[in-house]
Amino acid sequence: MKFDLKEILSSSLILFSVIDILGSIPIIIDLRKKNGNIHAEQATLVSGLIMIGFFFAGKLILRFLGVDTNSFAMAGALIIFLIGLEMTLGRNIFKSEELQEGASHSIVPLAFPIIAGAGTMTTLISLKSQFEEENIMVSIFINLIFIYLVLRSSVWIEKKLGNAGTQVLRKVFGVILIAIAIKIFKTRMF
Repeated sequence: MKFDLKEILSSSLILFSVIDILGSIPIIIDLRKKNGNIHAEQATLVSGLIMIGFFFAGKLILRFLGVDTNSFAMAGALIIFLIGLEMTLGRNIFKSEELQEGASHSIVPLAFPIIAGAGTMTTLISLKSQFEEENIMVSIFINLIFIYLVLRSSVWIEKKLGNAGTQVLRKVFGVILIAIAIKIFKTRMF
């Protein structure tokens, strides 16, 4: 087992950008206003289980489907690129799913697909092809801690950042995601 601070930092930042929990604050606030309290513990636990489960079983699933990791990493880079464009340009590329009747709003749509959605799962497989597993696991736990803290303090964050601050953060992380996607393309093609 070899822990590498640079890999942990890089993979944490990539996951943080894709999960975009700060950019999801408007959605979190809206869910809280419509449905009452957000269960931070429940949403964090479920999203963590989804991420860790896909992190370990994702490669097996890909092998079963006959897709190599390199191809999946390229597909992931494309999704990361599109998410970055979406964040930067303020346009919706991906259609978000509606909350179904009777579903817990802390799990659907918060834990899945907002926190641990397709972009996060694709990113985990892409990261696996670039970094050591133990470093990615540490970055998952770092992000889960941050997700929990943001969910617990969403009211306070809303007051401090305001709408303009939230939008600026979203655009900055969008540009970072575009750069990450281009880097993945370059490393896979050449």
